[in-house]
Amino acid sequence: MGLIRFVKEEIAVIRERDPAIHSNMEVFLYPSFKAMVYYRIAHRLYQNKHYFWARWISQRGAHKTGIEIHPGAKIGRGLFIDHGQGVIIGETTVIGDNVTLYQGVTLGGTGKEHGKRHPTLKNNVMVSAGAKVLGSFTIGENSKIGAGSVVLEEVPPNSTVVGVPGRVVKRDNVYMPREDLNQVDLPDPVREDIQNLQHANAELINRLLDLEKEVQLLKKENGKTV
Repeated sequence: MGLIRFVKEEIAVIRERDPAIHSNMEVFLYPSFKAMVYYRIAHRLYQNKHYFWARWISQRGAHKTGIEIHPGAKIGRGLFIDHGQGVIIGETTVIGDNVTLYQGVTLGGTGKEHGKRHPTLKNNVMVSAGAKVLGSFTIGENSKIGAGSVVLEEVPPNSTVVGVPGRVVKRDNVYMPREDLNQVDLPDPVREDIQNLQHANAELINRLLDLEKEVQLLKKENGKTV
């Protein structure tokens, strides 16, 4: 990809997904833009087996932006890292097109294993602030990871995941992260369980009250009979 084309795409991506930006020139100040420039250079060096220089450039990028992307990671087009402080992308991570990451996201491994040890994110995935995706598995396309979640196993396409460990709480509500970047209005399975228990408890209490009334009526009727 040529430099001019790359810059135009980055401007379009950032302006589309960040309502705080007001001009194209601001893009050049964004950590996401700078991090992707460093990554593209380092990745090219990594592919040509210039490992030391690839890591040197990537570490300079991490120092300047707070976003650490290993030069061996494979990243598609349209990645947007909002704010970006504390984002870590491991060596064998694979990221598809139009993916959005927020600050504090880790795409990491679970140990010292060799080979593919980091996650694969398919197209149009959104990973919210502070979420950790750890291990060699796939996050299906159009999926959404809630803030602070810890995902340790595969996520089907078109899913919403929340919690520690992460649980799929919504599926097949297809949307595109470019259109839906809401990190707040996610399902809360714990609250739903509590509400269900409260409803069941209220039904039991009402039933007990009804039984007590029936017992009192029977006692009165038996007293009259005697």
